[in-house]
Amino acid sequence: MKAMVLAAGLGTRLRPLTDARPKALVEIAGRTLLEITLSRLRTFGVTEVIVNVHHFADQVIDYLKSHKNFGMRIEVSREEVLLDTGGGLKKAAWFFLEDAAHRDSHRGDSAQLDEPFILHNVDVISTIDFARMLQFHAENHALATLAVQSRQTSRPLLFDDNLQLCGRRIDNQDILISSPNHTAIPPATLSGSEARNLSAFPSRDERTASKRAETTNNCHSERSEESAFSSDSPLAPRLPRAKSRGHSPLPLAFSGIHIISPRLLPMLTEEGVFSIIPSYLRLSAQGEKILAFRADQYYWRDLGRPSDLAQAATDLQQKVFS
Repeated sequence: MKAMVLAAGLGTRLRPLTDARPKALVEIAGRTLLEITLSRLRTFGVTEVIVNVHHFADQVIDYLKSHKNFGMRIEVSREEVLLDTGGGLKKAAWFFLEDAAHRDSHRGDSAQLDEPFILHNVDVISTIDFARMLQFHAENHALATLAVQSRQTSRPLLFDDNLQLCGRRIDNQDILISSPNHTAIPPATLSGSEARNLSAFPSRDERTASKRAETTNNCHSERSEESAFSSDSPLAPRLPRAKSRGHSPLPLAFSGIHIISPRLLPMLTEEGVFSIIPSYLRLSAQGEKILAFRADQYYWRDLGRPSDLAQAATDLQQKVFS
C-alpha cells in the first residue's frame, strides 16, 4: 500500500523550533514527527511513501537516508514553491499512477486497478484505525474519504445525512456547494486560491447537457469565481436553487487524514498552487462520493504550536498513543 506525507509547510506556528529545521523533524520525546507518521503508516501495511518537502528540504532528505528510509520505499517530491495540499498531491500523482499501465495489462486483477492510498499531514498524530477507514472507503465506493470529528474548529466541513460532503462553514456562515440540493458558494466568502479552484460547479445534469451540445460553455474554463457566479455570467442561470431540506448540514472538523482512490488524480483540473478542499467540493458537486469517516472515538491532536507538542509528549508518556 502507498501513502503521501504532507511535510512541505513552513511550520510558522512552531517558531522558533522551525527557524533552523523543517517541521517534519521537530521532535516529541526524542522522536520526529516524520518518524511517528511513518511508523503509524507502516503499522497498517504501508510500504511505499512519497514525502513532499520545501522548507529545509535537504535536511529531510538527509534524515531519511541516515535512517535507511525506515525500511520503506520512500520518494521525495521537492517543491520549489509551496503548492498547498492539492498542488502538492497533483505534483506527486506519478507515484500513485506509475503502475497503471502494468496493472491495466492484468485486467483479471481488477481490484488493484484503483487501490486507494493514504494522504497524511505530518503535523497531526492520532490513533485512527486506518484499516477501518479503508474498509469504509471500499464498502462505499468512495472517491475520497476524510477522517473527521465533532470538535471545535474555525472552519468545519459540512456533510449531509449520508456523510457526503456538501459545503463548509466560514465565519459562522454555512456555504453549500452548487448541486440539486445545495446553494452555490458565494464568491465573496472565498480566498483567492479557493476562488480560482471553485470557478464552476457543473452538476451531473450539466455535464450530460454539455456532452449533447459542443457549444455548451465549458464549466472548467479558467474564468474567475466572480464571473462564474455573478448574475451577469452565462453560467449563473443554470445554477440550481437550493431545495428545502429536513436536516441542517452536519459540521465536522477535518483531521488532515484522507483515503483517496487514484482515479481522483486525473480529476484535479486545478493548476499550480491550490488546496485540496475546494477540489473536493467541486467533485462532490459533480456527484462524486466525497465521504466523512467519523473518527470521534480516536485520539487526535494537531501539532501546530509548541504547546501542542508539550501536551503530545505528556500523552506519549501516558501511552495515549505510541
